[in-house]
Amino acid sequence: MQGFSRRLFYSPVFIAIAAAVLRLAGLYVAYRWRPWVVVAPMTGGEVVQIARSIVAGKGFGNPLGVIDTGPTAWICPVYPYIVAGIFKLAGTFTVQSRLLLLALNCMLAGLTTFPIYAVARRSFGIGTAVCASWLWVLLPSAWQIPVRLAWDSTLNALSFALIFWATLAVRRQRRLLLWVGYGVLWALGTLINAAILSLAPFFFGWLLWDGREESARWLKPLSIAALVCVLGVAPWTLRNYLVFGKLVLIRSNFGLVLWMGNHPGSYGFDQTLSPYGNAQQAALYQQMGEIAYMTAKKREAYTFMRSNPAKTVGMAVRNAWTFWLGVTDRNANPWYGGSAYLSIDFTANAAVILLGLAGVFLAFRGRNPAAPLYLSVVLFFPLIYYVTRPALRFRFAIEPVLAILAAYAAMSVLDWIRSRKLADR
Repeated sequence: MQGFSRRLFYSPVFIAIAAAVLRLAGLYVAYRWRPWVVVAPMTGGEVVQIARSIVAGKGFGNPLGVIDTGPTAWICPVYPYIVAGIFKLAGTFTVQSRLLLLALNCMLAGLTTFPIYAVARRSFGIGTAVCASWLWVLLPSAWQIPVRLAWDSTLNALSFALIFWATLAVRRQRRLLLWVGYGVLWALGTLINAAILSLAPFFFGWLLWDGREESARWLKPLSIAALVCVLGVAPWTLRNYLVFGKLVLIRSNFGLVLWMGNHPGSYGFDQTLSPYGNAQQAALYQQMGEIAYMTAKKREAYTFMRSNPAKTVGMAVRNAWTFWLGVTDRNANPWYGGSAYLSIDFTANAAVILLGLAGVFLAFRGRNPAAPLYLSVVLFFPLIYYVTRPALRFRFAIEPVLAILAAYAAMSVLDWIRSRKLADR
């Protein structure tokens, strides 16, 4: 019996099922306890409004909801179409569709266990793989986001974890079909969350550097993967060009979020300036059209940043703090009940961040081949959010990687303690 329990504890299948079932149970408890928090607001903003437009037969557009503004590239396309499918199944903005979206998040969070286990095992061994997987089961952020937020954050985490695993898996592989699959993952991940493209140069560069002794041999599969990624994204880019008459690679809203965080009188990101909730900006957005509006906002933001470099840097530092440590939203957390900086959310998050940084250091100290990949995730993925909009739901895309690094650091400490005890004996 003890051996069976041990096998379950070490089984990624069992851990994934536990992660999904526990979150579904948590969703049920939260709905029974505080239903107005779980289902009353149809949080999801532009995503659910675009999904509503799709279901209404108006196409991928109208992100503001209250007024029709035509086609949009405000959001990456994959998740709004998933939401639209659920709206068709259970009704638009119904309690049933809301619960189905959150239940889907719970299932996606459970599936994320598999790439976490696979990445940690390849990088640091089975002990870290098991520890990281169970940490994912218990991590407060990995509960709060899936159970509360009808947004693409949970799908982002699963997608990027799969890309990270695939990067390790294709290393020094010569089968071109594997590299085609790698390119497909990047294309799909980009259409889910364009922000991960900031890491593509480092991941592809790492693969090329890893095979530097035979660089010519690795150029072909890397080029194939990159080409497949470009071809996978190209239909969406072509759609944007045909719709707007201008080149919009994936998303159009960078200028807006940059301006919302960098404008005269700003002291951080100002949500009230979004056309989604600001009638004056909505009217301006409708009058100018999406691309012209976004371009104008980007120009205003750049002008402000050039004129106020010290303030821009100060706000970037503040945003960095929010990105890493601003983890509790009392309005969005059905379990919230105290000070943000004395909450379980904040304490667990701070521990994961500290252990994660220690994990990067230990990976380099141990000459782990994958150490540069982990460092690139921690250093470069957050940069765009430091100057635009920092939030836990955006950071959640790299939460599986942080869990792996934290688990590795914790296991390293335990191994050190065991070795000291053995030495004393």
